[in-house]
Amino acid sequence: MLQPADQSTIERAAAILKRGGLVAFPTETVYGLGADATNARAVARIFEVKARPQFDPIIVHVASADAAHALWTRCPEPAAALMRAFWPGPLTLVLPKTERIPDLVTAGLPMVAVRMPDHPVALRLIQLAGCPVAAPSANRFGRASPTTAAAVEEELGEGVDLILDGGPARIGIESTVLAFDDGTPVLLRPGGVTVESLREAVGPIAMRGRPAQRRASPGMLQRHYAPRTPLYLLEEAEAPADGLLAATGTVGLLSLTPASLPVPVGHAEVLSPSGDLVEAAARFFQALRRLDQRGLDLLIAVPMPRHGLGLALMDRLTKAASGRAWIKHGTVLLAGHGTVTRRPA
Repeated sequence: MLQPADQSTIERAAAILKRGGLVAFPTETVYGLGADATNARAVARIFEVKARPQFDPIIVHVASADAAHALWTRCPEPAAALMRAFWPGPLTLVLPKTERIPDLVTAGLPMVAVRMPDHPVALRLIQLAGCPVAAPSANRFGRASPTTAAAVEEELGEGVDLILDGGPARIGIESTVLAFDDGTPVLLRPGGVTVESLREAVGPIAMRGRPAQRRASPGMLQRHYAPRTPLYLLEEAEAPADGLLAATGTVGLLSLTPASLPVPVGHAEVLSPSGDLVEAAARFFQALRRLDQRGLDLLIAVPMPRHGLGLALMDRLTKAASGRAWIKHGTVLLAGHGTVTRRPA
């Protein structure tokens, strides 16, 4: 059901949403799996197709700021200022919901996460559907997010009524998510809008929320965005004296700029030869997918810079990782909760 996103196909997709169906569509961040956010039965299909636990809330997408205000009971001035500065764009705001949004969308919480995507196909689809669209990433739960229509088809296949192909996602990682604590913005998930940009717009950003806030957004579980091949974050510090597993098998390498390891590498993915974090973010999930399809035994990721979009990339890597890796005397040593076994020849 993969179709190019021309006007007639978008109209067809909107009709599917109106009658309670599922449509995968492009945004500037990643591809989303959409349903009418006011239709609990339609939203339940999202959870079924993705095998997504119902305690994980879903972001709702709108085509205007007015449509967002219709879903919230209140909007503090810092949130309104952020909407003016960054919408449409990769910024999600979590605020108290109206009764229009079913509890299934918000995992029973009184807050709903809303954003206005910066993609002409997404905006036209939402406008024609005439409803807010609940849309997590269009992939199996916990896996790497899809940034192309082909990746959606590979992940979900016939579980989706229609896949709109709008080309590769421009930004390539999910939106930044903010909640508000007595009017102060609180970062729940780093993403496509950098913390530095947010601070320039509204001042201080708190980096940690209350327990209820910490689960008010998708992508906040300890394990998320993971490839099937065990992924380990490379450590530069001295390895512990004991408790480590010596890994065998073929290694894949993920790095921002060209890097080498003192062990054989079966395949390497470089996100940006020049170290450009914008380019790296756009290529991140596709690089993970390519590594995952290589038949490797384990993946090693070199940590990203913890500023700008690097903060969001490190958030995804940390949640995708099975643990940490050290290299000592030509041997890969692992610590974590994953297991590594050599794939059969």
